[in-house]
Amino acid sequence: MSSIENPIGICKHIPNLISSFVDTFVDYSFSGIFLPQDTNPHNEIPQTRFDKPERLVAIGDLHGDLEKSKEAFRIAGLIDSSDRWTGGSTVVVQVGDVLDRGGEEIKILYFLERLKREAEKSGGKILTMNGNHEIMNVEGDFRYVTKKGLEEFQVWADWYCLGNKMKNLCLGIDKAKDIYEGIPMSFPRARADCFDGIRTRIAALRPEGPIAKRFLARNQTVAVVGDSVFVHGGLLAEHIEYGLEKINEEVTGWINGLCGGRYAPAYCRGGNSVVWLRKFSDEMAHKCDCSALEHALSTIPGVKRMIMGHTIQDAGINGVCDNKAIRIDVGMSKGCSDGLPEVLEIRKDSGVRIVTSNPLYKENPNSQIGLGLLVPAEHVPKSVEVKA
Repeated sequence: MSSIENPIGICKHIPNLISSFVDTFVDYSFSGIFLPQDTNPHNEIPQTRFDKPERLVAIGDLHGDLEKSKEAFRIAGLIDSSDRWTGGSTVVVQVGDVLDRGGEEIKILYFLERLKREAEKSGGKILTMNGNHEIMNVEGDFRYVTKKGLEEFQVWADWYCLGNKMKNLCLGIDKAKDIYEGIPMSFPRARADCFDGIRTRIAALRPEGPIAKRFLARNQTVAVVGDSVFVHGGLLAEHIEYGLEKINEEVTGWINGLCGGRYAPAYCRGGNSVVWLRKFSDEMAHKCDCSALEHALSTIPGVKRMIMGHTIQDAGINGVCDNKAIRIDVGMSKGCSDGLPEVLEIRKDSGVRIVTSNPLYKENPNSQIGLGLLVPAEHVPKSVEVKA
């Protein structure tokens, strides 16, 4: 029997179409972005290991500054003036800490999500990672949240709840869950004018919360791309022995609300955890534990270097321990040190260089800006090598 003769065959898809329309309406109303179709299944465990690409770009902490985030992508030639993907088959790794210290956190998440889908269509890939600030926010630790950050979450929640009300009017769509269920109305150690924003942030980011589940659960916590291992804070041999794939699987399960309750797994908490470690990122090179670094790297076959964010490098992107540790957090967000955006580029055919927005290197229009070698951070201005 044809679908014309059997209208039920058509009508059974209407609730899904309406739900999809409402989601698109909410996304665009809040972010101004139409997200391309997502071909990746939800609740998928993030992939941990990737082949070495022709071109790899690493971007440090973004902390709620959308404009600086776009500038970082733009100086690497990854987006055009309309913020559309132009990176072709480039693989990008953003090492976490999108959240906190700024007021456009969710907008950055939408921006990255759209670029992920555009990159996939061009043969490229964007990997986004969980930093300590993603973990803190899922746990409900909002020490570094800004007033504008709370306000942005409230605006998002207004649109999201409106979308749920629209869906609840349609027969055939499951009743939307109240995102505020179980969240108190007030908080003893917070100002009264922040209560609504805090409630909204908890609702959005707690395990199984809509923002946490949609964006953060799909992040890697550790990733191996070719001969580089990426992590927000750092990896010790004990983390690698525990299992990199296991870490990604368990963190994703926790954020999705499948296990672990409020708090993250132990290897994401404390000073020696994968998102908090600073043994390899102290700006004073002699304070970096090169022995522990070399031991950790030796336990990951084929890996030459560890690339991390987390600790602001006032001297810009740099390497220590014979460039086996590369630190890429330049504090670019206005909520941090308002540093000039820089990104790390690794090409299969020409090695490692730094791409910077520093105007000192824009005076010669015939110069290709970058570092042939990484310069260790010390208490001196960073020297650079400009390639003609």
